[in-house]
Amino acid sequence: MIRLIWFELIKTFTRWRTYIGFIAFGIIVPLVVTGLKLGGQDSFKRHLLSLLQNDFIIGGNVLNGWFFGFFFMGALWVHVPVVLTIVAGDQIAGEGNAGTFRFLLTHSVSRTRIIVAKFIVTLIYTAVMVLFIGGLTIGLSLWAFGGGDLLVIRKGILVIQEARLPYLFLMAYGLATLAMFVVSSLCFLFSAFTDNPIGPIIATMAVIIVSIVIISLPFELFQAIRPYLFVNYFDAWQKVFDDPVPWDIIRMDITILAGIMVIFFLAAVVYFSRKDILS
Repeated sequence: MIRLIWFELIKTFTRWRTYIGFIAFGIIVPLVVTGLKLGGQDSFKRHLLSLLQNDFIIGGNVLNGWFFGFFFMGALWVHVPVVLTIVAGDQIAGEGNAGTFRFLLTHSVSRTRIIVAKFIVTLIYTAVMVLFIGGLTIGLSLWAFGGGDLLVIRKGILVIQEARLPYLFLMAYGLATLAMFVVSSLCFLFSAFTDNPIGPIIATMAVIIVSIVIISLPFELFQAIRPYLFVNYFDAWQKVFDDPVPWDIIRMDITILAGIMVIFFLAAVVYFSRKDILS
């Protein structure tokens, strides 16, 4: 199995499209940080002061690297699923499109082992992408704006001491990685249904967009559906910055996200094991 996973890793990371996400965020994040450094930081500060100056006295380096790292996490996760689906959607559908499945299956390798290896590689790619984005945003933000305590404006005003922040951001990115695992798992499932890699990408993004619209609208019917939509738990990472940290809710979110990921994976295994391989 390890050899098969290594083989799939080599195939995945030797395709140029695997690096589209790295290139995109490698350009976008430095551009945004540069723009903030060259003047955008002042407009941020004026907006923040206009919201808080009537009730609070703000001193010190409020708009520091941790603040913008937190800001990037909230702003970029809408776009991260797009780049993840490029690889996840290609794992099975790409093989079908290239006509290589029959070749793989002639080498006494079961379909289950193949799909397990491909799924593990999909999760590895997802984790690497999230860690890359996290390291890039936090690293550049701290380099450009320095350190300091984190001001969190979420369900009130909270100031978190800098000594706790590396631990909290590590947990936050762990939860964000799990949420992105669900996205990749859904796209992986759709990839088993077709031989066209574009289809899983479009289908996954359609599901995410429709789900976000549903949970955003205040209609009673939609609010009743909300707990059953996996995007409802994508904000689990934000909860580690609450005071006190709602560990019970976070554990429930982890259980739900992990359960949904396993369901998507098992559905892909069941379907692929019965699928007619025609090419």
